[in-house]
Amino acid sequence: MGNFIAVFDSGLGGISVLREMVRIMPQEDFHYFGDSANAPYGTKTTEEVRSLTLAFVRQFLDEGAKAVAIACNTATSAAVRNLRELYPDVPLVGIEPALKPAAEQHPGGRILVMATPMTIREEKFHLLLSRYQERAEVIPLACPGLMEYVEEGKADSDEVRDFLRELLAPYLDQKLSAVVLGCTHYPFVIHRIREVLGEDVEIYDGGEGTARELRRRLAEAGLLKPKQDGVQGIVEFRNSDPSPEKIILSKRLLR
Repeated sequence: MGNFIAVFDSGLGGISVLREMVRIMPQEDFHYFGDSANAPYGTKTTEEVRSLTLAFVRQFLDEGAKAVAIACNTATSAAVRNLRELYPDVPLVGIEPALKPAAEQHPGGRILVMATPMTIREEKFHLLLSRYQERAEVIPLACPGLMEYVEEGKADSDEVRDFLRELLAPYLDQKLSAVVLGCTHYPFVIHRIREVLGEDVEIYDGGEGTARELRRRLAEAGLLKPKQDGVQGIVEFRNSDPSPEKIILSKRLLR
């Protein structure tokens, strides 16, 4: 068994989850792989996303990964059940929209869930929705095109601000209580979302919860490295898009 954790996403969005993992488990080594050459996953079929995800996870395990994090809501919806059946002994976590804390902290409120079209179509999302729709009014919002701004290094741009103003305009007078970010790319535009919706709307994402769940599973399996003062793990970036700009942007997003 190797000694690194593989973190996988359809592109660069999963770096928002990686940041939480590095913060919570700084002693661990992480290999991050972004499949930007095949992005976006959110507009592909379930079968396409499942096939890509299974192939990459098989590759990570062949390379010696001791654990795998699917840091992509769309890939989690499409493939995590299959992966757990195939690799029952591997600590493996996915991510899902953080609807539970949003609904628990805003009972009776109006909660907007921003996600990719495929995440919203998937049965996994509808099962999640059914568990909390009696506690709050949950509004799913497909956001095709939003993740591409992060992939192109435009998360801080006026373009993404204008895109979000148009996308969120129908919800400005609906007295939203909270917004759930159902794609790991979206935390990189969180300040732009706040610009549009205002500071009173609480925003949730599942990155920290996923990091804590991975730490729990590693500890349970006896695979968690002990923390040592001054010892910092290594973070390695790879991407299916061969352009060096992707790696440069990945490192910038981690910082």
